[in-house]
Amino acid sequence: MRGFAVAQEVQEPSDAVTDAWVRLIRAQREVVGRIEADMKGAGFPPLTWYDVLLHLKRRPDGRASPREIEDAVLFEQYNLSRLLDRLETDGLVRRIPFPGDRRRQLVEITEEGRALQRRMWGVYGPAISRSVGGKLSEGEAEQLAALLLKLMPSEHT
Repeated sequence: MRGFAVAQEVQEPSDAVTDAWVRLIRAQREVVGRIEADMKGAGFPPLTWYDVLLHLKRRPDGRASPREIEDAVLFEQYNLSRLLDRLETDGLVRRIPFPGDRRRQLVEITEEGRALQRRMWGVYGPAISRSVGGKLSEGEAEQLAALLLKLMPSEHT
């Protein structure tokens, strides 16, 4: 097959590994779906909005480059530029020139963005508690977090 890498030695995953993979993906979809539904039911925008606003709020100056935002967000965002446009249109962020390089921009959270993030947490936090904390003991949650950390690149540790 031209253009495709050919594996030297194909190792099939065990049934346990395959089951873990399937359950990980299904659990992620289910939990995120329930939390998104709670947010929507409360009249809030999607979790991606919260994710960007929280990242900016946690920065000492409330600013980050679009690339830094893209690297930091929890949820897939295939078109970050469009999301930033919507956040800016709603007055939640503003774009400002990058110091010393007019070709680049920084994104800065506004007071309105900070306020929305706080209001969203009032629904998001309890939704996490119900969807994860309501199903796992504290010890199980710690164990799951530790196991999932093993699947992540070392820079996330």
